[in-house]
Amino acid sequence: MTFDDIARFALDPLDVPDFALEAASTLLIDTLGVAAGAAGLEVGRIARDHAVRFQNPAQAQDGATILFDGRTASLTGAAFAVATQIDNLDAHDGFNPTKGHIGCAVVPALCVLAEHQPDLPARDALVAMVMSYEVAARAAIALHASVSDYHTSGAWNALGVAALACRLRGSTPDQLRHAFGIAEYHGPRSQMMREIANPTMLHDGSGMGAMVGLMAALLAEDGFEGAPAMTVEDAAPHWADLGTRWTVTENYIKPYPICRWAHAALDAAHGLVAEHAVAANSIASVEVRTFAESAALYPGVPSTTSQAQYSLRFALATLLAGGEIGPDDIQADALRRPQTITMMDRINITEDAKHSARFPTGRWSDVTLTLTDGRVLSSGDVHARGGPEAPMEMSEIEAKFHLMAERVPQSRRAAIWTMRDRLLHPDARFSELLTLITDPVEADHA
Repeated sequence: MTFDDIARFALDPLDVPDFALEAASTLLIDTLGVAAGAAGLEVGRIARDHAVRFQNPAQAQDGATILFDGRTASLTGAAFAVATQIDNLDAHDGFNPTKGHIGCAVVPALCVLAEHQPDLPARDALVAMVMSYEVAARAAIALHASVSDYHTSGAWNALGVAALACRLRGSTPDQLRHAFGIAEYHGPRSQMMREIANPTMLHDGSGMGAMVGLMAALLAEDGFEGAPAMTVEDAAPHWADLGTRWTVTENYIKPYPICRWAHAALDAAHGLVAEHAVAANSIASVEVRTFAESAALYPGVPSTTSQAQYSLRFALATLLAGGEIGPDDIQADALRRPQTITMMDRINITEDAKHSARFPTGRWSDVTLTLTDGRVLSSGDVHARGGPEAPMEMSEIEAKFHLMAERVPQSRRAAIWTMRDRLLHPDARFSELLTLITDPVEADHA
């Protein structure tokens, strides 16, 4: 596939199947639930305050409202702030072959761009979102195939954001070509395993990915040159199925705000507890066998929210001791719950070669619980839920949305969730959704 083919896909009228639009609408609302849930995190406050203080627009047409905050920053600043916020509550969607996440950068960019198009049909917005997901997915796979290091999502979801901005702002193919080049060159090629070993607010680089991708499109509009992007123009095999395979439907939705690498073990243990009515105080030991990347997650007692989200041992102990994991379970006093720390001491985690061989397209683990009465319960091999391999019911996705966004009043949450269906109607405008997600979360509790 040539660049001209990719440009036509990105910029021209695009016939997206209904099933892909439906998937995009669900991913969009799920991601916005995560954005609402992350509004109270310290990192979200820092990112929003930074954007307001240092990235304010000189002209109104260059600004946008920061979601769930209400204040204004530049287009790039607002996208950066919300993408950073979402990125730091690890409950957003992902695509296994990319080893990362698309929506946490694309959704904020879509919202800030759409604010300046109040008559934008909702279906057109979803078409643009699907296109962006498809571009980002292939840019990711091409990048991973061309380098030996494992880069964060911001390194490649920047190209999806650049394509999105070029489509919605009416760019030419030549401008798109340079936007791709700028986004690829300046995308944060940060090392993911460094962040895994030492979890911080940097997380998966998607805040910078959103900012760089949007900036790339704006610079290209002004004549800034950056082409070619090697992951686009020198990686034809990775783009061959563009327009025939709709990878947006293969993205997973996370049931927990924890690194996806931990989810298979969480689901395996949760299944055993539910099936056998296991009480937390009856668990003597827990043996987890998982893939290498999962086994490398933060091993100690977390002292920060970032460490908690990148800790399989902490997440599993929280789930076994308390029954669920929501935003309140990975911050503040929840990090020091005695019952969680006691449970962590009972958990042993080892790599299993068969699970490692299945990564990244598969995320498998198995768990054995030994109970105080001597019983031994084994899960067998379990794949993380939420993707096409083990899909969640829509009722589960809705419950997860309300759990993530619980700081938003129920009536407003219900209205946002209703937009999942409404966006698919021919007469719907994307601005109907924007009116529900710009007001600050904090004001709802005043």
